[in-house]
Amino acid sequence: MSWFRRPALPDPVRRALALPASESVLASAALAAGSWAVAARARLLPGAAGGTTVVRHLWSDVDRAGYDPESATITVSWVDGAPPLALRLADPRRTSLAQTLRERVQSSVVLSETVTFAAGLTARVAVRRDADGELFSQVGADPGLALTAPGVGARVDAAEGRVRSASGLPL
Repeated sequence: MSWFRRPALPDPVRRALALPASESVLASAALAAGSWAVAARARLLPGAAGGTTVVRHLWSDVDRAGYDPESATITVSWVDGAPPLALRLADPRRTSLAQTLRERVQSSVVLSETVTFAAGLTARVAVRRDADGELFSQVGADPGLALTAPGVGARVDAAEGRVRSASGLPL
């Protein structure tokens, strides 16, 4: 088998995903821990294994992701501030998961603006597309930045108004 071909998703894992016909698998990767991570059209399904409950994350739940080639690990950060998810790939040469993850997250972002505050802390405001193509606005902030602090909320609200207006969403 060529190392350019992706490994086949095992049948027990595919069954555990229980994806509807409209939700195709775009990329998958065997993880070092023995489970699988799957990128589907509308969501990321990390840690899938035959016979287990599959956690499903919409692409719009992902704030950002990065890939460290030295450890073969994809780290996914969430919009809601939940602890990042580390996906250590069993064989990074045999998957396009990192690239597909990047493409799917980017395709969910329509417009974005970053607001910088003291000490380099930032808030990110974005208009994103959900799995059905509907637009919505989303605000995320660095840990330690209180969106309710004096002067912070007004600047973030103004940025949200700008991206909503530019995308055609009501204010």
